[in-house]
Order: sequence, then C-alpha cells, then structure tokens
Amino acid sequence: MKDISYASGLNNTEDETMARVEIYTKDYCPYCMRAKHLLETKGVSFEEYDITNDAAGQRDMIQRSERRTVPQIFIDGFHVGGSDDLIEANRSGQLDQLLAGKSAA
Repeated sequence: MKDISYASGLNNTEDETMARVEIYTKDYCPYCMRAKHLLETKGVSFEEYDITNDAAGQRDMIQRSERRTVPQIFIDGFHVGGSDDLIEANRSGQLDQLLAGKSAA
C-alpha cells in the first residue's frame, strides 16, 4: 500500500499524546477533500492512504472498514466511518474525545 503521510502545516512536531488518525482517499474525491479539510482545520496530523490506483490498499480498506466508499477514517484503530460520519462526530463532540484518546461510546 502506498503511504502518504501528511502533517498539518500548523505544527510539524510529533505529539506523542495525539491520536493516530488514518484516512483512505482517492484522487478527485470531494468527500475526501471535505474530511481532510475538517482535520486540517482542527490542526490534526493524519496518515493518508491514497488508494486511487492501489488494489491492495483498496482491499485493506474494505477489510478494515467493511465499506467500499472513500474516505474511510480511523482514529487509534477505531473506525469513525466516512466524511458524513466524521462531520457528525465533530458536531456531537465525539471527534474531540476520540482525538484526546478517549474511547468511543
């Protein structure tokens, strides 16, 4: 799988207390752009897996998420879901809890 790590321009130092955020994306996906923009706005560093031309990466995403659409977002191994799920988690406050390392309830 091709791994493209992205660190927000706000802070390029690694914070050991920060949650590990992973996002599976494809080129020209507006939902992927929306999800990444939300994370960037919050100053969150994330690992981006661009699976546009990566069959093995697509299989990995499907196995982990049990979904075929992108984006798929994981925080510390917890499957948040897609873009709409991420936006809802942000609205409800759950996203901040997950990023702070608190389990999803």
